[in-house]
Amino acid sequence: MKRRELLKASAGAAAMSALGNPLFAAAIKNADIDVKKFFSSSDPAVMKLTEQVFAKCILGKLFPPAAPMKHNWIGPGGGYKGQWIWDTMFVVDLLSILGGQEKIIRGVFQNYWDFQVRWNKEMPEYAHDMVPCMISPGNKKWVRFPAYSQIPILAWGVERVYRRNGDKELIKQCLRPLERFHDWYWRERDVTNSGLVAVGSYNPIVQHARWETFDYECNMDALKLTRHPTRKGQNEGKWYGDICVTGNTAFLILGEKCLVRLAEIVGDKAMAARRQARVDKSVAAMRKHMWDQDAGTFLSVKRDTLEKIPGATIGSWIPLHAGIPTKAQAKRMAEVLNTDSWMTPLPIPTVDRKDKRWISHKFWRGDVWAPTNYQIASGLADYGYRELAAEICDKTVANAIKNGISERYDSISGKKLGVEYLGMTCTVVTMMLDGLTRKHKLQLRKA
Repeated sequence: MKRRELLKASAGAAAMSALGNPLFAAAIKNADIDVKKFFSSSDPAVMKLTEQVFAKCILGKLFPPAAPMKHNWIGPGGGYKGQWIWDTMFVVDLLSILGGQEKIIRGVFQNYWDFQVRWNKEMPEYAHDMVPCMISPGNKKWVRFPAYSQIPILAWGVERVYRRNGDKELIKQCLRPLERFHDWYWRERDVTNSGLVAVGSYNPIVQHARWETFDYECNMDALKLTRHPTRKGQNEGKWYGDICVTGNTAFLILGEKCLVRLAEIVGDKAMAARRQARVDKSVAAMRKHMWDQDAGTFLSVKRDTLEKIPGATIGSWIPLHAGIPTKAQAKRMAEVLNTDSWMTPLPIPTVDRKDKRWISHKFWRGDVWAPTNYQIASGLADYGYRELAAEICDKTVANAIKNGISERYDSISGKKLGVEYLGMTCTVVTMMLDGLTRKHKLQLRKA
């Protein structure tokens, strides 16, 4: 069972239609904002796509408070009740453009920090300050499920919002709980203190640990959960994954870099220095232990031996987004990305096309996702490979215009897969606004 299917069932939202759900009805009322006042494009198809994204992936995903969340919250779509981590950050990034959304966005983030307080009251100290994969209205079993986190890009989301709307109060609100969340991540996911991050869950179910990152990535096929290698608490279980993954390690470095800049904005030099030390250690570890010259990218490694796990996956390319590769490594990565292994008719597949496990429509095992395309292309552009980034992004946007807005796509046919109008597919618009495309143009209107 896929993660979202299980979470949907767990939240009691199965078979709930959008029209029959009062939360969705409340969200639809927010969809009357004229987004054309904020954007311009000479291409009618681009404007239509943008309007659809804002109506259905952004404004249509904003819901009123629902216990235990005391503030507005953002759901992913498809009837799934809950506020996820990485889905939500792409949505608040674009929501902040519309103006007058500061209070709503602060509330969305406060839901995470309120959870930390509730969690800390129930859990032992070593587990304090986790933020879960999702916070679900009405979930009375939240201590046990979800007992795992998700891709750590909350700091990235805060910085993106600030860069768009200048809300310094959001930074002040989030800075301390963000640092505590990062400290939890290092403490509970880098249990060997190598600077490399594994996955895990405060229950012994292996698939729950996989849900902390890109779900069904091939690099985690042999994942096992172990007890903590040094801490011998009487009530502890097999909660710690034995594979350090490239994706989450890179995302945590990205988040730390954001946290450094956020701390500097409010004048907290001590915090900036603390976080920079984390960045330096982890970047060095990834370059030393995860880089593979033959593969031309970063590979996940076994936690205890640091032995590389053969086979590149979508997480192998996330280090580009976090600015981890050296210039020489980035050059090699761009070369490999520009081969048949990764430049499928619709790039970028979630596993090397030459891997025997690749199937063009399989969930994280050959399909294509807009958010990862956006992140990887953004990294390529930062290293100067703007033409390759544009090819990836223009094909992604063109496919969304042709086949519709959806969770994921077939890497050969481009046909849509999964949930229609999933919130984080809003990144097809982010690609254009960030100047990553060449053919498909979208600009912010000047105030």
